[in-house]
Amino acid sequence: MSTTSELPGARECLPDGPIRFGSDAHKTLFCRTLLDTFNPYKPIVIDWPQLDSQTRDRLVSLPIWDIAVQTEGRARLNVASYAAVTADPLLRKSIELNAFEEGRHKHVLSNLVAAYGIALAPEPEYVVRGDLEWAFMVTGYSECIDSFFAFGLFESAKRSGFFPAALVDTFEPVIHEEARHILFFVNWAAWHRRTMPLWRRPFFELKVLAVWLFLIWERIGIAGNVGSGVQDNNFTVTGAKSVGDDIDVAELIEICLAENSRRMSPHDPRLLRPFAVPTLARLVLRSMRFLRKRRA
Repeated sequence: MSTTSELPGARECLPDGPIRFGSDAHKTLFCRTLLDTFNPYKPIVIDWPQLDSQTRDRLVSLPIWDIAVQTEGRARLNVASYAAVTADPLLRKSIELNAFEEGRHKHVLSNLVAAYGIALAPEPEYVVRGDLEWAFMVTGYSECIDSFFAFGLFESAKRSGFFPAALVDTFEPVIHEEARHILFFVNWAAWHRRTMPLWRRPFFELKVLAVWLFLIWERIGIAGNVGSGVQDNNFTVTGAKSVGDDIDVAELIEICLAENSRRMSPHDPRLLRPFAVPTLARLVLRSMRFLRKRRA
């Protein structure tokens, strides 16, 4: 795997002062933020903690492992395929790193299931057909949804003791990388739409809308399959169901919002933050609070 050392002056070229979204300075900032925060850990040397039988059984019983491994496998291919057709050297290097890290997440999960004797279904063949930008955007916006809830579920499981602290700490680099990925993606999307010709922008916005409608439709199907034993292609809803049927939705949303802010806070404040999912979550939370007051 190549590293940031291939690009001279990796840590000296961050722009100073305010930046204009869609400018070269903006591109440099969000690319360098991803590249310069790369963690070179190796999945093969992760020391998986010993679990007592009850904790191991609880881990093994989670119906998410096939989903998780396959999701990362598809994500790696989608991102790598788009990197291959990206002309800008700095942008291509950043997207290649994103793809590498998606593949590394798959290795981490594969090593986990091997360490704890979790059986997986045979993996499908991962292929990308058609519009490579569409595939990249589906992965990017999907991660914006999934990571927001994963941040909260991860913290909720940590607080409740559903996962032991040692296992939580082992997964922390993966969760940290997901935060970097969505920060990179939302800034790429903002930069991309501002650098394309004006006549292309309406088509791009229609594509963005189509991606969101596709993801909403996909997750409606996911929600309907929860509890039916059917493995779906995303594990956010399934994970929430598994952590606990009695989980308070409003409390979970509050945790997700707080964790999303916490995980974005270390990064340069000039970069855009994910907007759509946190905004929708706040609206849902306000609605829930209003309804509770009306019932009180």
